[in-house]
Amino acid sequence: MGYTITEKILMAHADKKSISPGDLIDCKVDLCLGNDITAPIAISEFEKAAAGKVFDNKKIALVPDHFSPAKDIKSAEQLKVLREFAKKHSIKYYYEIGCMGIEHALLPEEGLTMPGDLIIGADSHTCTYGAVGAFSTGVGSTDLAAVFIRGRIWFKVPESMKFVYSGKLNKWVGGKDLILYTIGDIGVDGALYKAMEFTGDAIERLPMDDRFAMCNMAIEAGGKNGIIAADDITLKYVRETTKKSKKKWKIYKSDKAAQYYGVKEYDVSKLEPMVSLPPLPSNARPVSQVKNVRIDQSVIGSCTNGRISDLRMAAKILKGKKVHKDVRCIIFPATQAVYLQAMDEGLLEIFVKAGCAVSTPTCGPCLGGHMGILAAGERSIATTNRNFTGRMGHLKSEVYLSNPAVAAASAIKGRIAHPEEVI
Repeated sequence: MGYTITEKILMAHADKKSISPGDLIDCKVDLCLGNDITAPIAISEFEKAAAGKVFDNKKIALVPDHFSPAKDIKSAEQLKVLREFAKKHSIKYYYEIGCMGIEHALLPEEGLTMPGDLIIGADSHTCTYGAVGAFSTGVGSTDLAAVFIRGRIWFKVPESMKFVYSGKLNKWVGGKDLILYTIGDIGVDGALYKAMEFTGDAIERLPMDDRFAMCNMAIEAGGKNGIIAADDITLKYVRETTKKSKKKWKIYKSDKAAQYYGVKEYDVSKLEPMVSLPPLPSNARPVSQVKNVRIDQSVIGSCTNGRISDLRMAAKILKGKKVHKDVRCIIFPATQAVYLQAMDEGLLEIFVKAGCAVSTPTCGPCLGGHMGILAAGERSIATTNRNFTGRMGHLKSEVYLSNPAVAAASAIKGRIAHPEEVI
């Protein structure tokens, strides 16, 4: 019997010799994650259980990224809970403001997410780490509390879906466009509780930043996890990042005889940049079909598209140009390291001269938190991952999703635009 990459990782972490989709298994956890919204709830439950100590202070990461720097008293109290718990239990991977980044960009950068790992986080976009060939998925805060105590978690083994991408990507098209197109094809519940396995020659050529963007949005199709088998591109990346963490890894690949719930095949050679119209990521259209949509704001960053290649793409569009007089363009480097690299490369100067505001790393407006909230009737194009009603502010505001090039071009034109319109 053959197994998928997801099944192999789950089987190894459950210490079983065989599993099948639908089985309930108890798995050891290599890394668990909480942020300033979800971890305080987990900490409260942990303390109610009177557990005394965490299972392993070197396998917990706490990242205050959603409402930080603190936007009000309530968020400051949330941050204080995180800070005091980390100090009490000597949590090795606690990242204070000034050192932290957006969690799903920070942890891979720090070398904490490795091929073959099993990672859970009390944040739905924990599926991002599948880009390195790990099984990673979001859980609830009470599940996180239980992992703080046991270091293990129960899963129902998901069925797997294979997505095969072939062909050469066109200019301005990347991982964000591939996943928006895919979600547009199968819908927001098209992979409900499925392992989304991304493969094909187009994926094999895809840089790591684009792979992270794809796996990040598996949850937007209802997926349990997104995953890409580790290859030479992956290994080059993890060899560099593990200089910090010294972590080991194990590579798993799907068997030829592996069984899939379904297989979807896409020729990407004719794909153009995509835009998802509100109120769902699945409402995806080629940018050429999205005409005369005026915007008030452009957000470039987030755990989906705040990495250095994303900022380079935006800077390529914005260099020597000005943001439209009626548009606010806000740039969020995903981590302090990305911020420094963007500074060294002169990208921040390009942004500021273009009329953009550049922020410290934070999730900020993505969840309607702060630093870019929309008023009634306003529209934003954003490189974030969700465009549900009220996601970025007022219930009568709108969010359109795109890649960084489209978001930057739209900031210049004052309406949703193809990058070629401004280059």
